[in-house]
Amino acid sequence: MENKLYFYNTLTKKVEQFVPNVDGKVAMYTCGPTVYHYAHIGNLRSYITEDLLEKTLRYIGYDVKRVMNITDVGHLSSDADTGEDKMLKGAKREHKTVMEIAKFYTDAFFSDCGKLNIKTPDVVEPATNCIAEFIHMIRVLLEKGFAYEAGGNIYFDTSKLKEYYVFSNLSEKELLVGVREDVDEDVNKRNKSDFVLWFTKSKFDDQELKWESPWGVGYPGWHIECSCISMKHLGEYMDIHCGGIDNIFPHHTNEVAQSEAYLGHKWCNYWFHVHHLIDKSGKMSKSKGDFLTVSLLESKGYNPKVYRLFCLQSHYRKPLEFSYEVLDNMGAAYDKLVKRIGTLKRGEDIDRIKFDEYRSRFEEALCDDLNSAMAITVLYDMLKADISDATKFALAESFDRVLSLDLTTAQAAKEADSDIDAELKAYVLDKIEERKAAKKEKDFAKADAIRAELLEKGIIIEDTREGVKWKRA
Repeated sequence: MENKLYFYNTLTKKVEQFVPNVDGKVAMYTCGPTVYHYAHIGNLRSYITEDLLEKTLRYIGYDVKRVMNITDVGHLSSDADTGEDKMLKGAKREHKTVMEIAKFYTDAFFSDCGKLNIKTPDVVEPATNCIAEFIHMIRVLLEKGFAYEAGGNIYFDTSKLKEYYVFSNLSEKELLVGVREDVDEDVNKRNKSDFVLWFTKSKFDDQELKWESPWGVGYPGWHIECSCISMKHLGEYMDIHCGGIDNIFPHHTNEVAQSEAYLGHKWCNYWFHVHHLIDKSGKMSKSKGDFLTVSLLESKGYNPKVYRLFCLQSHYRKPLEFSYEVLDNMGAAYDKLVKRIGTLKRGEDIDRIKFDEYRSRFEEALCDDLNSAMAITVLYDMLKADISDATKFALAESFDRVLSLDLTTAQAAKEADSDIDAELKAYVLDKIEERKAAKKEKDFAKADAIRAELLEKGIIIEDTREGVKWKRA
């Protein structure tokens, strides 16, 4: 590998050269969604950036195995292991079972990822598939003296660690400010920082998903999921663990504690965290009620790839402020960019020297702490350079393996859609005229049949004072 990748390691608090445990191979883990509601675009900023990291690793020659969990049990509405299970909360909201909620919102999440060209990880594992692994880890932690039973629940004992707050030099009191909900005191805990590994029926009788365990019928805590799922598929040593910055404490802090206590050695060398998407009122959150989704952006006429470009034009370690004005400007820039690439003529007269020169510059930008904005600048510089169309097209195609903006296909797809729209409009207008003639002849059965035929094709017609109007269903 000619270019060496550097990025900010939250564990060491500095930008470091990435060196995997096994030469040429990367074991990578991503904290997946809790599938109780739609992902908002703030959540998806993290997944876009993690996708960029994975594709950069592959682009510069690494063999990557990426694993992601799906949280379908155990994530409570407070980071302090209190409150209602988020999945149960979603089920009550929509009058469905927890598994129906999990299936619907898992599908919705991957649909959004598809629209944003986010690659599906190599392994996706729901938490409910791994109850046996959770129970095994908890038993080992109890045997080693790192866990205890109290009030019917199993807790991790943070006092047994040499260092618990591995990601920060802040005090316990300062870190607790970062917890996303009010913290209720749990009288069963020996220490304030202890966390639940297993809940039993003694505390949550209304929990829909419960399993037999050595400690009674119950269900796992949220934090243990990622530890067990990653070890199941990546083994005892992991290279990169990813997540949003709000996962650092307590979720990732607790993952490190239980994993290294269980294993007896260092678990993960590099921790990669993405900062928040914010608006003028602050961090975006589902708890605010009305939150922005990919579907909402689409309904307002935005191409999801424009939002991806918006994220790539900023650095992952800085908060990114969202506004429709900025997205409008990004949309105009995206349309202009893909239109320019759409005019390039493909061919075989590729200048290999220029190709290698610009590819190297592109890689250098990405390897410099994932500087995607600079990588896009290299793309623009290349398009303005005095080199052949064939070379430019080949480079755009190559860069898009990482950027994933449909650079070489978007314009053709847009023109094809335009042709389809023109054909559809002509068809609909012909049918409206045919229906008008049928009604004039009082052949209402034929008029109704034409309306039904249009509806089958996804077209709704409305009779108004200004005439017949139509729209897509």
